[in-house]
Amino acid sequence: MIRLEDRAAFVAALADLPAPDREAAEAARGRQARLTKPAGSLGRLEDIAVFMAGWQGRERPRAELIRAVVFAGNHGVAARGVSAYPPEVTAQMVANFEAGGAAINALTAACGAELSVVPLDLDRPTGDITREPALSEAECLAALNAGAASVAAGSDLLFVGEMGIGNTTPAAALAARVFGGEVGEWVGRGTGLDDAGILRKAEAVTAALALHGPYCTDAFETLRLLGGREIAAMAGAVLTARHLRVPVLLDGFITCAAMAPLFADNKAFLAHCLAAHCSAEAGHARLLDRFGLDPLLNLGMRLGEGSGAAVAAQIVRSALAAHGGMATFEEAAVAGVGAGIGGA
Repeated sequence: MIRLEDRAAFVAALADLPAPDREAAEAARGRQARLTKPAGSLGRLEDIAVFMAGWQGRERPRAELIRAVVFAGNHGVAARGVSAYPPEVTAQMVANFEAGGAAINALTAACGAELSVVPLDLDRPTGDITREPALSEAECLAALNAGAASVAAGSDLLFVGEMGIGNTTPAAALAARVFGGEVGEWVGRGTGLDDAGILRKAEAVTAALALHGPYCTDAFETLRLLGGREIAAMAGAVLTARHLRVPVLLDGFITCAAMAPLFADNKAFLAHCLAAHCSAEAGHARLLDRFGLDPLLNLGMRLGEGSGAAVAAQIVRSALAAHGGMATFEEAAVAGVGAGIGGA
């Protein structure tokens, strides 16, 4: 893992990002051309295999060790009625994760992922972003490092998720601060807000941007002023994954909003990431468009927890099974490489 001793270390880690292994990616692309199928006939599955090969540094990438991490944190802004649920639900859901009773437990079991749950000072909500910074510098660094510590070298694939009542509000604030536009374009119903709740959320985001916007001078300050512990932890985990060359599946709106400040500072930041899905939460499709990422799935999901990424992990596993398990034309003694065999 990387250790972010101070803000300068975070800035340096974000500026100096490893690149994929081009030779491994080319070898994987060459293998795809020799497999017993028409060229391109497996569509995006072929692209996924090449992507994974580049980041794992092997012609035949694997998905045997998939790690999923759910970070949980509480938010001071939740007191403003920006969620349909009270803040104590965060801790209750963490207990549900730990007991194995949540959607993410079932979905990680289905895709073969190893699940970890990391609660972050649930008894200490962040500052109310309409009135004060979400986190101090020390708190932001602690959250980033909690994310960094969750990523193990040698993992084949990582995805992160979150739990935090009210966290679509700081997520909307982050997206609006990084990409601009009307606040209403980024504010959605979250856990099921009514119209009055949507208005309260939009007012909270507007107030937060007015207070902190001028001081969001880089990714660190943007995360610190507008984010939250679980949001910064996800950013720290994905940044660490990049330095360990672990490919990442990005989940929904909140996960992607956590990445937005880092992307703003370094447009190459998300090169090791695939967009797992496009959620039903307002703003997620806009974020993916700004990132230039095409989601693997669009199932109308809006749960969070890393749930969409867990479903998409099955797609990655299928891509690698075909890539590594199929015979080449030479191995199968089939003549005419790419000559229309098994066409759609």
